[in-house]
Formats: sequence, C-alpha cells, structure tokens
Amino acid sequence: MTPASTGASTTVGAASSVPVVDSRMAPGGPGYRRMSFALFLAGVATFALLYSTQALLPLISGDLGVTASEASWTVAASTGGLALFVIPMSALSERFGRRTVMTASLAVAVIVALLVPFAGSLTTLVALRAVQGAALAGLPASATAYLAEEVRPKALVTAIGLFVAGNSVGGMSGRVITGWVAQEWGWRVAVGALGVLAVACAVAFRVLLPAPKHFTAGSLRPGVLFRVVRGHLGDPLLRRLYAIGALFMTVFGGVYTVIGYRLTEEPFGLPQGVVGSIFLVYLVGTVSASAAGRLVGRLGRRGALYLGGGTTAAGLVLSLADSLVLVLLGLVLITAGFFAGHAVASSAVSKTATQGRAQASALYQSAYYVGSSVGSTVGAMAFHAGGWPGTVGVGLLAVVGVVGITVLGSRAARVAAAARGA
Repeated sequence: MTPASTGASTTVGAASSVPVVDSRMAPGGPGYRRMSFALFLAGVATFALLYSTQALLPLISGDLGVTASEASWTVAASTGGLALFVIPMSALSERFGRRTVMTASLAVAVIVALLVPFAGSLTTLVALRAVQGAALAGLPASATAYLAEEVRPKALVTAIGLFVAGNSVGGMSGRVITGWVAQEWGWRVAVGALGVLAVACAVAFRVLLPAPKHFTAGSLRPGVLFRVVRGHLGDPLLRRLYAIGALFMTVFGGVYTVIGYRLTEEPFGLPQGVVGSIFLVYLVGTVSASAAGRLVGRLGRRGALYLGGGTTAAGLVLSLADSLVLVLLGLVLITAGFFAGHAVASSAVSKTATQGRAQASALYQSAYYVGSSVGSTVGAMAFHAGGWPGTVGVGLLAVVGVVGITVLGSRAARVAAAARGA
C-alpha cells in the first residue's frame, strides 16, 4: 500500500518530512457528491428490482392461481440468485474492476426487468427473477469494496449508510409505484414501469460514478479465491457480522413479504394502491441508515446493534394490534431498526477486512440475502399456518439471535482485552 493511499508521511532529506495528502474521497471533497449520488441511484435500482414483485403478491396469486407461499418464490428466487452469485461476482470485480462489474450487472438486470411482464406462468416468472437476482449480485459487494478503496476511513460508515439509504428509497419507490400502477393496470404493467425507472437509474449511475483511483486488480484463480474466502470465514468477528446481517434480513424479508396479504384482508381490507403506499415507511430506513455513523460514534458498534435489535422487536410486537395506526407505527420501528442494524454490520465488515474486501462484503451479502430468502419463504409459511402472529414469531426469534450474537461479541472483546492486559 502506498503512502498516498494511507495518508502516511514520507521523509525528504535527513531532517524534514512532508505529509502526503490522502487522495481518497471525503465529504466536501472532489467527486464525493457525484460518487454518493451515483451509488445512491445504484441502490435505488437494486432494491427496486430485487423486490419488484413483493408488494404485488396478492395480485400475482390471483392472476396465476397460486397460493401466498407459492407466490413468495418470486421474491425468494431473486434474493436466492443474488446470494448464490454474489461471491463469484465479487471475484470478477477483483479482476476487472468495481465500476465495470457494477455497470454490467445493472445492464443485465434491467434487460431482464423488461422481460418480466411477459412471463406466462409462475415457473417462467420465478426463473426470470432468479436470473435478475444473479445479475444484481454484482452490485452490493462491489459497491462496498469500491467505497472501502476510494473513501477515507473516517467517512466510510457515512458513505455506506448513503448507499444503504438508496436501498431503502429503491424498496419504497418500487413498492409505491407498483402498488398504484397495478391498481389501475395490473401487476404486469407495474413491473414494466419499474423496469423503465431502473434503466434511467442505471444510465445515470454509469455517467456519474468517478473512475476508481485506488483499485488494484487481483487474481481469478480459484485457489486464491478459496484461500481468501476461507480466511474471512475463519475470522470470528466477520462470522458474527454475517450472522447478524442474515438474521436482521430474515425479519425484514418475512414482514414485508406478508404485510400486503395482511392489509388487503380483514379487518383492514385496503386497496392495492394504498397497500403500496404503506411502503413510504421505507423513508424511515433512509434516515436511520444515514445516521448509522453517528450511532456508532455515540454508542459503539455493539450498542448500535442492540438499539437496532430492540427497535425492531418493539415494532414486531406493536404490529400485532388490529389497529392500522399501531400496525403502521410497528412498521416504522421495524424499518428503522433493520436499516440501522444493517448499515452498522455491513460497514463493520468493510472496516474489519484488510484484504479481499470484495469477498468479505460478498460473504456478508450472501448471508444477508439468504436471510431474505428464508424470511420471505418461512414468513409466508408461518402466515399460512398461524396468521400474522406466526410471521411475528419468526421475526422475534431472529431478533433474539441478533442480540445473542452481539452479547457473544461483547464477551469475546472483553476476553481479548484482558488477554492483552495480562
């Protein structure tokens, strides 16, 4: 690593030293706003496409004659495809560059998005969604690795928080747009409209994102990749962070896959457009993800994770009420807790990994989207078996897991500190 990339000093002559300015981006510096907005748009497109059918599941069930559990596979297939391909895509980004892989991934994903409205059966729809998820796998890990290389360490949590905030805006806008469009013209037109929005985001992303200055190409050899992945999985802290990301996403995937069914049924009976507007709650996630850096500064990483888990649990309990106001408040708390916890955990992965950052981030994303697939599928099964309380029960078990793992991390940190002081 060169002094220019570390901000270290270099000695000139025998008696003087000249500090070398860190050339990586920082808030207020050249290119930072363009970079932030470009990755924000990439986050919008990724989450909008990844969950494009989630708010439409009741309509898809009716049109294709399938159950809630069967329709939920249109969500699980996309997140599962992403989870399966995120590590291979991260390896490609180590060889060919973060910006190149992100651009290619978005291009393929938006092409598939324009084909999804023409799916004639559930099988075809699920297959297209799986391909779309696999294509989108090039975005999350490459984006966080790009930020870790191009942004100064003190600004990294905030920068990743902005990318996660783009995820929340994409999730929200996708569901709101599809909800109202589908109410008038059906789910096929709705997902087509979302595809057009994603095309615009993809073009703007490629135009705005600055060329990387600190990327060094790595190897595509399987043996090298295996050693890097094995090294990350052998790190106890990274393993805990991967599990935390998966468990947070299990809650979120389950809740937002099933909530449309709950709100269109009695005692609420809301129309599809109004149900889609419920996802404006995602704006809360935009705020909480952006504030993750300040939370870590005040509470520490583990304190921020406890707060995220507690907030999520409180929202799950509130959502059990048959009052629409309390259900909405519960969704607000679930969303705020989830996005804060996710931003804290994902930024901690980038900080912890000193090499093979793309693979470290890829493993986190793989665990995260496995959690989404499990949450959407198990949450729908629990809803089918026990109604909304069943889905809430799955979510509370996942939150208990987050808290338990964080407690283990606190104990491990105390033991390590005691060993250093001995």
